Amino acid sequence: MNKIRNALRLFRDFLRFGFFSFGGGWSIVTQMRQQYVEKENSLTGAELLDLTSVGRSVPGLMIGNIAVLFGYREAGVLGGIASLVGVSLPPVAVLMVVTHFYTLFHDNLWVAAAMGGVRAAVVPIIASAVIGLAKAAFTTPPRVAVGVLTLLLYLFLHVNCVWLVVIGIVCGLLISEYHERREGGK
Repeated sequence: MNKIRNALRLFRDFLRFGFFSFGGGWSIVTQMRQQYVEKENSLTGAELLDLTSVGRSVPGLMIGNIAVLFGYREAGVLGGIASLVGVSLPPVAVLMVVTHFYTLFHDNLWVAAAMGGVRAAVVPIIASAVIGLAKAAFTTPPRVAVGVLTLLLYLFLHVNCVWLVVIGIVCGLLISEYHERREGGK
């Protein structure tokens, strides 16, 4: 019964997140941070970063992946399904309406102006998510170095994101091994 109650709570939370997901997955990560890290303390910043990293690294929509991972963590399979359905319903409903009335919306100057305002408002939301994730990711100088290395590889050598993740994994393992050997030698 507790898992059902948790799944219903997750459905409610992710339904709310889905209604305010302007800006895509990153705005939902920001909402999850506010709800679960800052308000409820049921998740740490590092755990949210881990969920986001995995959700971003596997095929599919990032936020759907994160919703399933977090929901499963909290309430098993039912929680994963509840979170995914909750976060998916609002955008699907809005898309159905927009698609139905596309010809009316397409050339409407008021709609275009409103969307320009929404895009401008979304940037700080996304920036907030990035700042929160960066704080959890860059806790030591070696991690900062890995972040700078992968950013440079991406920007200047156009290295595929899959390889950047692999490089991050290898660097994380090497850093961990170094610290283990260093601690073991004392």
